[in-house]
Amino acid sequence: QVLLVESGGGSVQTGGSLRLACAVSGVTYRSYCMGGLRQAPGKVREGVATINSDGRTNYADSVKGRFTISLDIPENSLYLQMNSLKPEGTAMYYCALEAGWRAFVGCFPGRPLESWGQGTLVTVSS
Repeated sequence: QVLLVESGGGSVQTGGSLRLACAVSGVTYRSYCMGGLRQAPGKVREGVATINSDGRTNYADSVKGRFTISLDIPENSLYLQMNSLKPEGTAMYYCALEAGWRAFVGCFPGRPLESWGQGTLVTVSS
C-alpha cells in the first residue's frame, strides 16, 4: 500500500520561500507519476507540478518559474521548492502518486492521481 506523508508547510510573507517534502513508501512499480497539488479555501483542487519516475517535470502556468519539483529516489522523497510565494498560494498542499505506464507517460498537473498524502498547510501573508 502506497503511503505519502507531507511536511514543511508553514507561514511565510509574500515573496518568501518554503520547501515541502513528501516521504513515499510502498511503491512497487518502476514507472509512476508524482504530483504536487493544492486546494485553497472555497476553491477547487489545483495541480501545480508533476514529475515522473524518469524525472520529467511539468508545471501549471500559475507557478512556472517559481516552483521546482524534484524526486530523490534513494531517499524515497519528493520535494516542492516554492519561491516568490504569493497570498493566493495560501492553501493545503498535497503530494500524490499514481503508478503504472499510463500515468508515467501522461504525467501532467491536470491528471488525477490515485494515492494522496494528508496535506500540509501553507499560509502566505501580504
